[in-house]
Amino acid sequence: MSDSLHASDIAYHIHSQTNLALHEKVGPVVMERGEGIYTWDTQGKRYLDAMSGMWSAALGYSESRLADAAARQMSQLPYHQNFAHRATAPAIRLAERLIELAPVPMSKVVFACSGSEANDTAIKLAWYYWSAQGQPQRRKIISRQRAYHGTTIASASLTGLGHLHQDFGLPLPGFLHVTCPHYYREGRPGESEEQFSSRLAEELEALIQAEGPDTIAAFFAEPVMGTGGVITPPAGYFAKIQAVLKRHGILLVADEVINGFGRLGHWWGCQAFGVEPDMLTCAKALSASYLPISALLINDRVFQAMKQQSEKIGVFGHGFTYGGHPVPCAVALECLAIYEERELPAHAQAMGERLGAGLRALAEHPLVGEVRGLGLMWGVEVVADKASRQAFPREWKTGALVSQFAEREGVTARALNDTIVFAPPLIIDAQQVEEVLGAFSRALDCALAQLREQGRFA
Repeated sequence: MSDSLHASDIAYHIHSQTNLALHEKVGPVVMERGEGIYTWDTQGKRYLDAMSGMWSAALGYSESRLADAAARQMSQLPYHQNFAHRATAPAIRLAERLIELAPVPMSKVVFACSGSEANDTAIKLAWYYWSAQGQPQRRKIISRQRAYHGTTIASASLTGLGHLHQDFGLPLPGFLHVTCPHYYREGRPGESEEQFSSRLAEELEALIQAEGPDTIAAFFAEPVMGTGGVITPPAGYFAKIQAVLKRHGILLVADEVINGFGRLGHWWGCQAFGVEPDMLTCAKALSASYLPISALLINDRVFQAMKQQSEKIGVFGHGFTYGGHPVPCAVALECLAIYEERELPAHAQAMGERLGAGLRALAEHPLVGEVRGLGLMWGVEVVADKASRQAFPREWKTGALVSQFAEREGVTARALNDTIVFAPPLIIDAQQVEEVLGAFSRALDCALAQLREQGRFA
């Protein structure tokens, strides 16, 4: 087979979250190599990856220690299952390390291959837990509008984004969604952030009462919402929400798939906002995306119920062929060591302050409505009118226009509707932050000029 790629060679590859009809016309940008936080396509164009691939390439694209860790484990034991009393040393050590790092006391770890699988497993274990408590009717799961928790049938039902539901017959019955905690878009005139948070807590309480407290199994939340547009929680939000959940004994699951391992300037997003979950899911930066791996951390309350049920039934009827695969576990262990040795959560906080300050300095730009974020996770929402916060018509795809101009300037960002998102690798340095800011500023100017030329902006 030839190493050269032609359109006919790539016609069989389905591209996720893509307009498939448009893709047949425009084709893909084929990436060829990476070094540090930069990637190159087959045409030789260099990009500064300000999105870490999919929020996840935390150590960039040329960390030799991770490749070496994978090679060592491949040569020693390339695979073994962990069913029926079998284990491997990397999986044992990684589970122990995750429990040591957990933001609140946790008891055990369940491994899988993706964040979607981890969240799917958390749903199953919430149901399993309540069956063990003699309350099998507790099946309903609450999430938030604009939340993103994955694309399996159950995790997509958790997700509060319509395009993941439409024509898939989702969400499944029993998956409920409350208001997105986005103060800029959902806050009422004259309402403070604290008042907004109180209103959302009251909404949650009303939903629980309407559905029946004894029918609710769990509440899922990202500390900072990612794919929904980098939504940071308003003041007092998690304290008020957790008070409602505790009052009704409802399990809290923290989705740290994007937030975890330094992204927000803390090891965990939970630490930034005082979140105390019963279960916690993580993936992405767990291996810096060098290999697929995810983990679900559970507290002792949940584990004791699992143990009780497995003894009653005779087996714990869950697992994945590649869960706890020794090679990704070995890479993840090396990743965690690098994060700790290089103090990358603190570095992310410092570089994030620089990135955030630079983005906020663009707040007076005619297109910029809101700048929001924490650590190395930022979003800039563009608007048609700053005073009224009026959005552009969705079909104009203004956010995509800005991101396309940024890419032309050599920086890969991501448009989530009209929010342009930045989540660069944790190893980014100050000079590279300035490179991102300069390219984005020029991209905003280019987009503004085109919109004015088209008569779409005054």
